[in-house]
Amino acid sequence: STLAWARASATCLNFNCMLILLPVSRNLISFIRGTSICCRGALRRQLDKNLTFHKIVAYGIAVNAIIHIVAHLVNIERYHISQSKEAGGLQNKLSGIGKTPNESYLNPIRSYENTTTQILTTIAGVTGVIITVAFILIMTSSTEIIRRSFYEVFWYTHHLFMVFFIGLVIHGMGQLVRGQTPQSLLLHNVTYCKDHYSEWEKATQCPLPLFSGSEPVAWKWVFGPVVVYICEKIVRFWRFQQEVVITKVVTHSSGVLELHMKKCGFKMEPGQYIFLQCPSVSQLEWHPFTLTSAPEEEFFSVHIRVVGDWTEALFKACGAEEKVFKEPWKLPRLAVDGPFGAATTDVFHYRVSVCIAAGIGVTPFASILKSIWFKCCNPNTELTLEKVYFYWTCRDASAFEWFADLLFLLETQMAEKGKTHFLSYHIFLTGWDESQATHIALHDDEKMDVITGLRQKTFYGRPNWDTEFRQIAENHP
Repeated sequence: STLAWARASATCLNFNCMLILLPVSRNLISFIRGTSICCRGALRRQLDKNLTFHKIVAYGIAVNAIIHIVAHLVNIERYHISQSKEAGGLQNKLSGIGKTPNESYLNPIRSYENTTTQILTTIAGVTGVIITVAFILIMTSSTEIIRRSFYEVFWYTHHLFMVFFIGLVIHGMGQLVRGQTPQSLLLHNVTYCKDHYSEWEKATQCPLPLFSGSEPVAWKWVFGPVVVYICEKIVRFWRFQQEVVITKVVTHSSGVLELHMKKCGFKMEPGQYIFLQCPSVSQLEWHPFTLTSAPEEEFFSVHIRVVGDWTEALFKACGAEEKVFKEPWKLPRLAVDGPFGAATTDVFHYRVSVCIAAGIGVTPFASILKSIWFKCCNPNTELTLEKVYFYWTCRDASAFEWFADLLFLLETQMAEKGKTHFLSYHIFLTGWDESQATHIALHDDEKMDVITGLRQKTFYGRPNWDTEFRQIAENHP
């Protein structure tokens, strides 16, 4: 029956709502990753897919919500029909119970004339509409294009989850779905009474049945994860109070802001990320940025591309737009939460490592390549790694600018130390216009690459991975 579908989907909804907050409880994930059980192997790598799991659970909520809503719409129609004369004797009898004082009822639709009004004014009806609207807004604002271009919309609508969870907990308190009480069932000969409903209250074995609603259970499912999430926010507030010192601001011509910072007790690993807040720009917004510094450096840094209102405001607050020196005390206050994410230490455990990045996904490799080079130059470090192959594909030539600076620095340092063989990098430009093509053709014979300014020339088009991997295998049998 549709009632069974409604109740089954409700249980699935409760289960998914229990899971939805856990993947975004980053301190919990960091704690689990740090325990001996998850310190290595496939399980640790699965923790890095926390946002993928978060999205899958959200899709599960969406599917079960649709099933739940459709099933209850059918149920409401059946409740409505049960109040009509055409429904039949038993349904009329059951729907009529509760019309006199001190009687319990089964059918929540108390009259045939105003079904819609009655349902929408119940606790289940009101909260159902609220949590459905909240969830639709959360889902539609979570698309890639919204997150990339209108992060503030994504950020603020996502906080409707508080409305969603409050509505979810209250939703079952109206006890709209009802059933016969266990005590009443003990007094009834169900097989006989269902066919002799005219004898109810007259026959000893058929007293008037008593009904009650199901106790709300959603709070039991979500209580634990909500407590964990509240603890996450308390930790974030505590980190918000800690002082962060901006030691250096660098403006790159490609519209990228580089910030060097220091914070007492801050420890990081290659490939991790932090959340940044600038109170002078927004008191509520926290934005994630990948760390581009190495753990061996005395500071930690991020590279921020100006792509939205928040990053543009931060760009101006740091004086980057004016292109003049700004006193440290005039720089905006920043708050840092993190670091989070898995340290990509696996790269150090092999003799040959291959690193592949696409587009903006290159940012973690700044930290990784720096850390590799620091370890390579440290005589006290026993390094298994002998060779690194780095591949980067990107559509926009301007995106190469700040990362090319890093590669140029590594290139220079490797030449000074006689270790030019250690890093082999291959940059692929997959998008260009006619003027760029002409410029590239005119300077093709120059010693340095016309796009990046590096000794290693840029490749144009997409890499042939079969050829690349075959060549690596031949070089390292």
